[in-house]
Amino acid sequence: MTDKPALKLKRLQDMAVKGRRALVRVDYNVPMKGSRIEDNSRIRETLKTLEHLIAEGAKVVLVAHLGRPKGKVEAKYSLRPVAAELAKLLKRPVAFADDCVGPSAEKAAAALKPGEVLLLENLRFHAEEEANDPAFAKALARNGELFIQDAFGALHRAHASTAGVTRHLPGAIGFLVQRELEFLDRVIGNPQRPFLAVIGGAKVSDKLAVLDKLLERVDSLLIGGAMAYTFLAAQGINIGKSLLEKDQIDAAKAVIEKAYNKKVECLLPADHLVVREIREDGAAVATQAMAIPPDMIGVDIGPHTIEFFVERIAKAQTIFWNGPMGIFEMPSFSHGSRAVAKAMAEATSRGATTIVGGGDSLSVLAKAGLAGKMSHCSTGGGASLELLEGKTLPGLAALAS
Repeated sequence: MTDKPALKLKRLQDMAVKGRRALVRVDYNVPMKGSRIEDNSRIRETLKTLEHLIAEGAKVVLVAHLGRPKGKVEAKYSLRPVAAELAKLLKRPVAFADDCVGPSAEKAAAALKPGEVLLLENLRFHAEEEANDPAFAKALARNGELFIQDAFGALHRAHASTAGVTRHLPGAIGFLVQRELEFLDRVIGNPQRPFLAVIGGAKVSDKLAVLDKLLERVDSLLIGGAMAYTFLAAQGINIGKSLLEKDQIDAAKAVIEKAYNKKVECLLPADHLVVREIREDGAAVATQAMAIPPDMIGVDIGPHTIEFFVERIAKAQTIFWNGPMGIFEMPSFSHGSRAVAKAMAEATSRGATTIVGGGDSLSVLAKAGLAGKMSHCSTGGGASLELLEGKTLPGLAALAS
C-alpha cells in the first residue's frame, strides 16, 4: 500500500489477557435519531474482538466517542443507548459509567469480574481528549492494565485515547483494525486488474491527496458528486449555480493532466440531474450534455453518466468507492449513488473485489440494503483515505513506538 516499511504492531491474539482489565478503544460514533441508533454497523464490527476478550476471561473496559460535544457534557451525545444496544448484540449485560475518567469510572472498572463488560461515557465530554492532554491520557489509562486499539475510524487522530494512553499501557491492535489493515494493504497494494476507483463527495480539497495517490495505481477513475463540478469548470464547462471550489481549479487541472500522462482513464459526468432550488420536492430534470444551465444547480449524476459508470464497474476486477454521487440524503437525488452501490454489489457477486470507505458511502449502502454485499466496508473513511495517501496513522505509530 505504501513504500514505507510496515509498522511492527502487536496483535490481540498475541497478548495474555486472562483476568486483566483490557481498556479497548472502539469506534461507536454511530448515527443517532434522538436516543435511537439508526445503524449499529460500527458496534457489530467490534464483536469479534469483544467476544475473544470475554472468552479469554478479560475484564473489558470500552472507551469511545459520539458526535462533537466539544468538551462539554451534552445528554444527546451520551453513550448510554450504545451500551444498551451492545448488550443486545453480546447477549450479556454491559455496565455503564457516567464518566470516562475519575472516581466513578475507576470504581466501575475495578468492580469488573473476568468476562464482564463496561462502557465508559463519551470521551469527548472532556476537551482534553482531542487535545491529547498527558494528564487525561494517564487518568484514562488507570481504567486498564493493557490497551487494545480497535477503533480504525479514529486512528488518523492523535488523541488521548488513541495516542496518549499508549505511553502508560502495553498495547495491541484488535481484530477489526487487523482486518482493515490486512485487507487494504493486500487489495490496494496488489490489486487484480482492471482496478477502478469511484470518488465522489462535495469537495475536491478533501480528496486531492488520495486522487494523486490513486492515479499511481488505478486503471480508471470515475469522478462524481459535487466535486465533479470543479473538475468540469477547470475544463471551461458551464456548471450553472453548482458548488464550485474556485481555489481548486488549478489542482483539478493537475489531476486531469496527471491521469492523461499516466494513461489512466479519467471520466467526469456527461450529464446531470439539476434543480433550480435544493429541496425535497424540487423538480429535477436531466441535462442533455455536460454543461449546466446558468440558473440551475447540479444535485446528482445524470442517466447517461449512470449508464457508463455502471458499465465501467461491471468490467473491473477491483473497485474502490469513496463519496456519494449526489445529494443522496434526498431520495430524489440518490439515483446515482444507489446505482453505483448496486453495480458494486453485482460486481462482488461475480467475483470482483469491492471496497467501500467513508460514512456517506456506507449510508448509501445501508439505505439500499446492500451493506453486506461488498467485499469490504471500511469503518473509517478518513483513516482509509490517509492510508491510501501513504500516511502513517498516529494511532498506529503510537502503538509501534
